[in-house]
Amino acid sequence: MTLKNRILLLFAVVALIPFLLSCYLSYRTINSILTTKLQSGIQSNLKQVTLSLENTLSNLNHASQQLAFEGSIGKQLEQLMIADQPYDRSYLTDQIKYQLNLIAFTNPNIGLSMYYFREDGTYLFETMGVKDSFDPEKLPIMASYYGITYFGPHISNDRFNDQYVLSALRKVDLPEREDAYVYIESGFKLTQSILDLDDVSKNTAHLILDNHGRVSYSELGDMFPENTTFPDSGHSAVAAATSGLTSDYYWYRQYSNQGWSVVSLVSKADYDQEKNRWMMQMFLLTVLFAAVSLAIGWLLWKMVYRPLSQFHREMKQMLDSNFDVVDANSRIPEFEMLLTQFGRMKSHIARLYSEVEIKEKRRADLEIEKLLYQINPHFLMNTLDTAHWLAVMNGQEEIDRLVTSLNKLLYYNLRKGGQSSTIREEMDSLRQYLILQQIRYNFQFDVRIHIDDELLNVSVPRFILQPLVENSLYHGLDDKGRIEVEVSRHNSRLEISIRDNGRGISEEKIKELLEQEQAERHRVGMGIGMNYVKRMLESYYEGHATLNVSSEPGKGTWIVIQLPIQCKGEELS
Repeated sequence: MTLKNRILLLFAVVALIPFLLSCYLSYRTINSILTTKLQSGIQSNLKQVTLSLENTLSNLNHASQQLAFEGSIGKQLEQLMIADQPYDRSYLTDQIKYQLNLIAFTNPNIGLSMYYFREDGTYLFETMGVKDSFDPEKLPIMASYYGITYFGPHISNDRFNDQYVLSALRKVDLPEREDAYVYIESGFKLTQSILDLDDVSKNTAHLILDNHGRVSYSELGDMFPENTTFPDSGHSAVAAATSGLTSDYYWYRQYSNQGWSVVSLVSKADYDQEKNRWMMQMFLLTVLFAAVSLAIGWLLWKMVYRPLSQFHREMKQMLDSNFDVVDANSRIPEFEMLLTQFGRMKSHIARLYSEVEIKEKRRADLEIEKLLYQINPHFLMNTLDTAHWLAVMNGQEEIDRLVTSLNKLLYYNLRKGGQSSTIREEMDSLRQYLILQQIRYNFQFDVRIHIDDELLNVSVPRFILQPLVENSLYHGLDDKGRIEVEVSRHNSRLEISIRDNGRGISEEKIKELLEQEQAERHRVGMGIGMNYVKRMLESYYEGHATLNVSSEPGKGTWIVIQLPIQCKGEELS
């Protein structure tokens, strides 16, 4: 890990660990407080809702008792059912209506009330208009016991009332009619206030479950449809309250003494709203602490790491042979002193490097100049001896041809005038050399030269083609041998290719020819081999030229030279 990363990590750890520990302890405390507060509030509210519903059902029970057979109005209904005289029927009807109005007056929360006959679906003494769709069989049952059935919140059957109400259906037990029932509804205002009692959470929803755990009323019809069983209905009424989690909702359940129960539902998002708000605040504070610690770490890095980076840049420049001295300006005296000393060292190394480079260049020039004049005298002697025997055997024409080519070749190789030449001059010298070799040996070989005219004036080092062609002649070329010399241009570089179809050269022999200065000079005609060409290219082009030799036994050798294009006398287009 770098010094910069260590500094930033250290400051981040020192700043964040104590803060995160404090956040963890605070979260545990806040979570406990908020959970206790929310749960106690919901459960307290459930108790109030349950007591209110029980009182409403008790009022319905009390009012229905007065209308039942045991009550005063029930007895008058029995008398009305058996009365024959119109006067008696009229009198009893007035008395029953009077009693019903009295009950409605003394119980303002009572709404629609009437006698209902199930077999023929008729009703009597209704206090308000009844909707045509009235059917007790379709109402959601909340509880049923002791001959009375309580229906959970539903739309009132009052023709002029569309609010939710609670209702009760009680059997009258008339001797004359077994299908007589009392139907009575609670006032819708009380029921609505019961459902809106929850002030703990604005988004709390309610369910009312019957004795068997079926949903008789639901404020979340999509998640908990009516007439379906609540997911957790296995608890008995002995439990005062239960709670759990289902369908992304926290639920709390309160049982009544009659067996039905009320469930409050709170979504996870609302339940965790307070904790999420607190966690967001802690997250923002964490980001702030991290930013402050990173800023302090960055300031320390600026004081310490930047001078080290400057040291690194100086060393890298020195490795890249850049010895320029840069002014030390780190604003820290210790680092400025070190940078100053390092700059002095660079200056001293640059002077030594320059002196060594000059000496090496002089030494390379002397070695190349020495090689230029190391011509093997055996070559001249053998060639002159060949000229002698040709003169005896063939006459003056062959002698003239031999001597002329020899003179041109010696003139080019031994002339004074530096190391530079052109492709044109190199090719002329090569052709004279090939004439001498074809006359000297008793086998024929084909030499094909391909060169673009625009490359004839390109400047190259003197005496680089002949040693490479000479290598092809002396390493495996025999009758019907072929040597191809091609000079071409590839982008901005000059490529010289010499290919033969001889026996080939092994990798060890190629390495020996390129690296050993005195390798088998007695066998080579001019005495200067590929090692000379390699060293000449390195000295002349300073590393910008390449010499590649590849060979395959039985198929020949391929030598490729790539040089930067330099024209003599004019620019190459």
